[in-house]
Amino acid sequence: MEILEYGNKDAETVLLQPVDEHDLENIDREVRLIREYAGPDFLLAAFHVGSWNKDLSPWNAPAVFGSEDFGDGAEETLSQILDYCKERDRIYYIGGYSLAGLFALWAAYQTDRFRGAAAASPSMWFPGFTDYMKQRKPMCSRIYLSLGDREERVRNPVMASVGDKIREAAGILQEQKIDSTLVWNAGNHFKENDLRTAKAFAWVMR
Repeated sequence: MEILEYGNKDAETVLLQPVDEHDLENIDREVRLIREYAGPDFLLAAFHVGSWNKDLSPWNAPAVFGSEDFGDGAEETLSQILDYCKERDRIYYIGGYSLAGLFALWAAYQTDRFRGAAAASPSMWFPGFTDYMKQRKPMCSRIYLSLGDREERVRNPVMASVGDKIREAAGILQEQKIDSTLVWNAGNHFKENDLRTAKAFAWVMR
């Protein structure tokens, strides 16, 4: 997996983000926005994912758009990210957008290596995920959730459940006394993913 680094390579704070080609088109703006919101002292490590649906899915699930099913490659992806997190004196946060946001949230349940998880417009409609959350407690101290206020207004019935599912997830975290928030952004799923991700990272870093 290719790893691209942005920002201060000597920074104590390291942000870890799985990305695809679309994310990389806007990554420079995202880095500028994080600096604007949280200051310049961070390194962003972008992990370029090869197969989005496979590499970021915690378990197998049928396709909900197009014909590509979801795989179970999240465990291997997380293993590669953890291999990168070898310096014990650094502070690591994991985050991402869409399915990468769901992956970041799932990763918070697998290891205590991350201080926070920044899940921007995560794919909370993913089958069985909120049930998974009910049975476990995250191992990080801070979790940020966000969603666009038009994301649940889609024709696909599975994806339309995203609003109810993220409200449910926020409630689960509150009941578990996790320092967390749910932020609503204007627009659909495809609006300003770089801004939404920057806001997510800035919140968990504060």
